[in-house]
Amino acid sequence: MENLAIIESFGEFKDEKNIDRATLMAIIEEAFRNQLRKKYESDDNFDIIVNPDKGDLEIWRNRIIVANGEVEDDNLEIALDEALRIEPDFEVGEEVSEELKIIDLGRRFVLSFRQNLISKIQEHDNAELYKRYKDMEGEIVAGEVHHIRHKEIIIYDDESNELVLPKDQMIPDKDFFRKGDTVRAVVKRVDFKGSKPVVIMSRTDEKFLEKLFEQEIPEVFDGLITIKKVVRVPGEKSKVAVESYDDRIDPVGACVGMKGSRIHGIVRELRNENIDVINFTNNTQLFIQRALSPAKITNMTLNEETGRADVFLKPDQVSMAIGKGGHNIRLAGRLTGYEIDVYRDEATDEDVELTEFSDEIDEWIIKELKAIGCDTAKSVLELSNEELTSRTDLEEETIEEVRNILSAEFED
Repeated sequence: MENLAIIESFGEFKDEKNIDRATLMAIIEEAFRNQLRKKYESDDNFDIIVNPDKGDLEIWRNRIIVANGEVEDDNLEIALDEALRIEPDFEVGEEVSEELKIIDLGRRFVLSFRQNLISKIQEHDNAELYKRYKDMEGEIVAGEVHHIRHKEIIIYDDESNELVLPKDQMIPDKDFFRKGDTVRAVVKRVDFKGSKPVVIMSRTDEKFLEKLFEQEIPEVFDGLITIKKVVRVPGEKSKVAVESYDDRIDPVGACVGMKGSRIHGIVRELRNENIDVINFTNNTQLFIQRALSPAKITNMTLNEETGRADVFLKPDQVSMAIGKGGHNIRLAGRLTGYEIDVYRDEATDEDVELTEFSDEIDEWIIKELKAIGCDTAKSVLELSNEELTSRTDLEEETIEEVRNILSAEFED
């Protein structure tokens, strides 16, 4: 068999593995050099010429001419008589280049080369798969369920690469797939099983919800709305903190849409997971208050050193703050970074809403106080003048005047 015919017989690898011809030729050359090193101990005196356009390959062995009977290494040296049969004007000390036909190297060499080539192509394929999906970590990929195992589902992407969706990365008790179903999931990580890369997918990761927001909500994709943090109890409840630097955009309204139209597709993808979209703020008290929504807070005490927040609510609001299975308070804690403790505020009835003082206190001052989470008279009085001055734009004189008005209410 001629060299060309042998090379063409490996065309099946190109088609099967989706490797371009130039890359295939480079792999073939390296595979040949490996075999030459095994057969002759060194490939330094061999030239391998690959022609990707023709799909041809030539092997040339370079040897030094020595006097007859003085050949010590057949691979590196050639006797003068043998060299003269190649070219009649050769002399001792010159270098002879002689083409080797692949078929002349023996059947075992060719079979071993073929095996080596398969191994090299597999290595190339694995490296390409690893590089491709390593760069896609945190991105959503869609694929088709190929087969279902006890602890995982095997998904094929559009190039028939194998992706793994483990059971513990599926939405508990809600994700059920059959062969042929299309599945969307995020690339969680790329592991190695021996020398083969294994792409691990996830539908429970917070990144999956974040990327769904990017795909479904144009303002998030365009960067007009930023997702600050996502926390989830997969299949049950999640909270997403969003922020917009454009005052004209309501980030929560843009994400939810008219009557929930924009977020409905995401909820359906997550098997009816309850999603709370929250307006992010650097005001910790207000952020905790929003995170515990829909519960209404009457008072709050923060300890920034220990990272704890004591939250006081009316008795009928406590169960709403905790939520079904404790999901609401647990997610609020993870979202804000505070350990939240909830207490019943038995003295709530004695407190007075700030709006009740609208005839004595200007409306803009009441708005300023509400912006820092102070909705009632007692919530204002519990803060010192220094705290109120630092957290609002109010002057000390104004604060003192407000405190006097509020204090008078309770003195009576």
